[in-house]
Amino acid sequence: QVQLVESGGGLVQAGGSLRLSCAASGRTFSSYAMGWFRQAPGKERDFVAAISTNGGRTDYADSVKGRFTISRDNRKNTMYLQMNILKPEDTAVYYCAADRLYNKVLNTPNYWGQGTQVTVSS
Repeated sequence: QVQLVESGGGLVQAGGSLRLSCAASGRTFSSYAMGWFRQAPGKERDFVAAISTNGGRTDYADSVKGRFTISRDNRKNTMYLQMNILKPEDTAVYYCAADRLYNKVLNTPNYWGQGTQVTVSS
């Protein structure tokens, strides 16, 4: 089992940048595929990005390709989401997620963090 804690959210102007972090507990972080999801008010939770256990594979939602970058540091048990050229439509609660299976982390991961709010003003 893994416990996840997000940080780094906040208020930023359109065009700005933020970096989210997800710290994981336990000694087996490197055996989990990791991902980011987001949920805007009144909408469903949507996939944002995923990264494989060793970082060799990444996937992104079309809406963030070219602007967001997912990465991980297995020595620090931490995953990151660098968000650039932020838009008001990126406003949402961002959730960190994990699963031992990469295909599951793309849509139905077993483990979730509590979320961090990102607000982009126009």
